[in-house]
Amino acid sequence: MKTIMQKLTTATAIGAAVLGFATTSAYAQNDQQVLVNQSVTTVSNFMRDPEMTWLQQNIGRAKAVLISPEIVKAGFIVGGSGGRGLLVAKETGSGKWVGPAFYTLATASVGFQAGISSSETITLVMTDKGMNSLLSNSFKLGADVSIAVGPVGSGAKSDILADLIAFSRSKGVYGGLNLDGTIVTTNDDWNKAYFGKPVLPPDILVRASVSNKDAAALLSAIAAAAVAP
Repeated sequence: MKTIMQKLTTATAIGAAVLGFATTSAYAQNDQQVLVNQSVTTVSNFMRDPEMTWLQQNIGRAKAVLISPEIVKAGFIVGGSGGRGLLVAKETGSGKWVGPAFYTLATASVGFQAGISSSETITLVMTDKGMNSLLSNSFKLGADVSIAVGPVGSGAKSDILADLIAFSRSKGVYGGLNLDGTIVTTNDDWNKAYFGKPVLPPDILVRASVSNKDAAALLSAIAAAAVAP
């Protein structure tokens, strides 16, 4: 478990990353960079939330982290949810964080629903199977890979066996967000726009053959959050 000093150091580092992207956003406000900047804020929100103790203590074990600053869920009788997300991954051996790669998330549901809610989510990729799925063009959560809802609470302790472990912070009429059944698809257009040429997730996350300096604040925030307890 992290000491108070370690938690303060981590919070300070993430806070610096949040401030860092303010300068970046002044000259780079394309859609991709907006999502990157929002993701830095999402990481900060989760790392400061006293209910997210399990995530804070285990994010360093993740092979990759999928961040969606806004998943919108809406419907009446027939509903659904969707949003955009990005993935940063930890290089095998060096432990360096690389990325991001961009994705689209979409799901549909049938049942009695009412209202609209918006959730920010962080999903930890815990297994090789989970990581390999994110290197493919498209896959379905709960079908192609297992996904579990992460434990929430200041004293949450649990051994979870799943390829992906998802945490959400919700606002609105829904108490939470279940990502089971969500289809995750690589956003090739956004990846091309952000890196200046056609690239696939393995180019970004495995070979690390491309990079964008404007992602520095995001990678720094994840690196700080993933400091071993």
